[in-house]
Amino acid sequence: MTELSKSEIAEIAGKLPIRTRAFIDGEYHPAASGQTFATVNPATGEHIADVAHCGGEDVDRAVRAARRAFDGGAWSRAAPEHRKEVLLKLADLVRAHAAEIAVMESTDVGKTISDAMDEIGGEAVSYFQWYAELADKTFGKVATTGEDALALIVKEPAGVAAAVLPWNFPFLMAVWKVATALAAGCSVILKPAEQTPLTTIYLAELATEAGVPPGVINALPGLGETTGQALGRHGDIDVISFTGSTEVGGYFMRYAGESNLKSVGLEMGGKSPFIVLDDADLDDDLIEHAALSAFWNAGQNCSANMRQIVDARRAGEYVERVTARANAYKVGDPLDPETEIGAMITSEHRDVVMGYIEKGRAEGARLVAGGATLDAPGYFVRPTVFDGLTPDMTISREEIFGPVLGVLPVRNFDEALAVANDTDYGLHATVFTRDIDRAIHMARRLPCGTVAVNGFTEGDVKTPFGGYKRSGSMARENGVEALDQYVQTKTIWISVGAMDAVS
Repeated sequence: MTELSKSEIAEIAGKLPIRTRAFIDGEYHPAASGQTFATVNPATGEHIADVAHCGGEDVDRAVRAARRAFDGGAWSRAAPEHRKEVLLKLADLVRAHAAEIAVMESTDVGKTISDAMDEIGGEAVSYFQWYAELADKTFGKVATTGEDALALIVKEPAGVAAAVLPWNFPFLMAVWKVATALAAGCSVILKPAEQTPLTTIYLAELATEAGVPPGVINALPGLGETTGQALGRHGDIDVISFTGSTEVGGYFMRYAGESNLKSVGLEMGGKSPFIVLDDADLDDDLIEHAALSAFWNAGQNCSANMRQIVDARRAGEYVERVTARANAYKVGDPLDPETEIGAMITSEHRDVVMGYIEKGRAEGARLVAGGATLDAPGYFVRPTVFDGLTPDMTISREEIFGPVLGVLPVRNFDEALAVANDTDYGLHATVFTRDIDRAIHMARRLPCGTVAVNGFTEGDVKTPFGGYKRSGSMARENGVEALDQYVQTKTIWISVGAMDAVS
């Protein structure tokens, strides 16, 4: 929970540094077309601001600035110690402005202020610090050769990288990509989701204030089908890193194939299982993790563990306890420090989530909690629990992206594993058991990027995050592995002439 009081939050909200124009080459600019789009507070439905809608001309301008900066070398060829120093300054600036960024994020996204403060004042700062320290601690290799050659294997920044961001964690996902790309020496163009542009634009300003040279970081608000597609098809962008839906990730693969075959890194959707084996302790800790895995960020999380696969002998008690926890959540005003679940991002998305809930009831799942909207302004859905799911139900197979938890009873370990793997996705899984041998056995047989044992977690900055199957490409966020998206590998082979022996 945030240490800010409700009155302090209200005071900050009244004077937010809202930026609405594109940030290109170190300066703010309106869209060349003059067009704008509205960003709306999901908790109230109220208009926040009209934001520049960038098109192809703006993308060209940003790419030219990023390319000029990259080729000029002020950042790409700077000593890694310099990049480290600037990224540490940026971490300090984010820490200093964490409260106002968090309030802006909560207002624009509908997430709780407590979650926003944790993400920005905690995680975002630590990510900049970690990749700053990594900048001067990444090494190439020397291959073994005969005495007639010296073979160097070096890593070089890939060039201009475009980062296309989701709406559920806009600032944190921007940091995941920016910290890594800047540490590698790339120039970066950020494209925030049209629903949540505000904190991403502000991040570009803070990076420039920290000492990132003009052109090295740019932010282009706009729609996916215009700004996003223009970035995906641009012939002078070297790397696209995308986090979002599986459908849109497929578009970026196509855009790359139809343009310059740019490298594409994808982190996409999921239908992640939460597996409770017969020997697990159904204590308060397990139930809290079960609820957190499904309801964190109002279920608007790609690794949400909505599919809760529970041994049938434990399912009755499990459903009873999870239902009690779901009913205890406080849903409402995201700027209230006591609120635990905020709003759906848009009215349209709220309706999609409610459509899945109705589909679950129609297909025979038993609704035991929630299943309704909040009688208040904004786009809220109460935490919802279903019992008696079967693997073929729509809500067992499709990503809902809302606060919906469903319990699938299974007879034994093998059936739990089979049901868990019966999905097109492979992003995350959680396993609860007291037997570490069973936990390891299951973890090794779950085709997904992260397996959490006896606690729901995505890991931390040190551990790579990404998906198998339709959840992602071979690229990974976080850890040393995240740098691979933003570097090229070069071999330098040096022929060495013979030398006469020296007496």
